[in-house]
Amino acid sequence: MQAEGGEPATFDLEALKAMPVTEFETSTVWTDGVIRFTGVALADLLEDADAEGTVIRAMARDGYAVEIPVTDAVQGGPIVAYQMDGEPLDVEMMGPYWIIYPYDSDEAYKAKEFEDRSIWQLKSLTLTD
Repeated sequence: MQAEGGEPATFDLEALKAMPVTEFETSTVWTDGVIRFTGVALADLLEDADAEGTVIRAMARDGYAVEIPVTDAVQGGPIVAYQMDGEPLDVEMMGPYWIIYPYDSDEAYKAKEFEDRSIWQLKSLTLTD
């Protein structure tokens, strides 16, 4: 993760697992049934990186990119998941990281805009204004 034009803050799996763990169960449009997701709250990740900006540009391994307002990064909100049902996210499928929202916790999260922000095969995050 980095602020645009700034020095990148790099988080590998070990670094992410050393941060406070956030877990929730939710259904998604991409999976069957309710899944337990484990990862780091996007809010905690931004705080740890000490970066500033109003928009998070998330980039996937395949080049897909999406913009996420920093206002989404709240406690009880999205996480950067690294496990589904206790298993590491498969790199060939959704992994190694997936920004996932707790869809079942709030009807607002079921809006298409939040589905669009749920980027899988996450490679990088950049903060911009």
